[in-house]
Amino acid sequence: MGHPVDGILLVDKAEGVISFDVIRSIRQVLPVRKVGHAGTLDPLATGLLIILLGQGTKLSQWIMSQVKVYEGTLRLGIETDTLDSTGEILAERPVPEWITSKLDKACRQFLGEIEQRPPRFSAVRVKGQRAYRLARKGASFDLPKRSVFIESLEALSADLPFVTLRVRCSAGTYVRSLFADLGKSLGTGAHLTALRRIASGGFQVESAIASGTFKRGCDPAVLEREAIPLNEALPGMTEVEVDAALARKIRQGYQPAWNELQDGFSAENEVSGYVKITKENELIAVASVYEEKTQGIKAKLVRVFL
Repeated sequence: MGHPVDGILLVDKAEGVISFDVIRSIRQVLPVRKVGHAGTLDPLATGLLIILLGQGTKLSQWIMSQVKVYEGTLRLGIETDTLDSTGEILAERPVPEWITSKLDKACRQFLGEIEQRPPRFSAVRVKGQRAYRLARKGASFDLPKRSVFIESLEALSADLPFVTLRVRCSAGTYVRSLFADLGKSLGTGAHLTALRRIASGGFQVESAIASGTFKRGCDPAVLEREAIPLNEALPGMTEVEVDAALARKIRQGYQPAWNELQDGFSAENEVSGYVKITKENELIAVASVYEEKTQGIKAKLVRVFL
């Protein structure tokens, strides 16, 4: 085994593979202490799965919160209990040819902040149990609606009764629910037949490696080279450079004041929110920077990387 790998890995998940299968395969190949993911994908879905390696698991809250982009196909005229093609048919309706002229207007109704109800067949917990397990048992329960934000929703093509769309949305959006609700607004009902995550934050699926790459006997050095270092895993976050002495103190538990960090802040705009503290392209910590009325700008360490 080589040296421990810390960072993130962009994986293009194949259809039929569950996210945990990808993690398990990576554990068999790479020398990593911890492995996680920044947002799961249903078995039916394909596309970008961001894997967190070693200390990269500490980045979860920032990577998971990034905006996601999906392309998906829905089948108009048929509703299922799972909201996708794996479920039982609940209702069937005709799909008139003129429905394509209504698509753009229907999509616009879902832009901005909306309320949506997660699918009954989902990993949401209900009194400590996964919703999909209760649904399989035929249990009666309701999942509360949640607020999500839809930046864009557009129809890419239509070959009735199938329609392909692209959606750019906030983290936590259930595309199955979104497409099912779109089908209801069109008066035909619908269910998801295919879904692909093509982007998450600044990362694109074109840069990912196929999930089938992780097999026993493959060269781990090849996969290690594909890992994105910790500092490059947060490309949109403001960076503050510190010297070796302060970096060492931070890693030993020292909480720096903002006046110790501000010299390393090179951006022109006022800093606020999260910043990454680095030393020569090495991620040292992530800090929350905020302003107090009486004490000025303050910095508080959130995660430290050893």
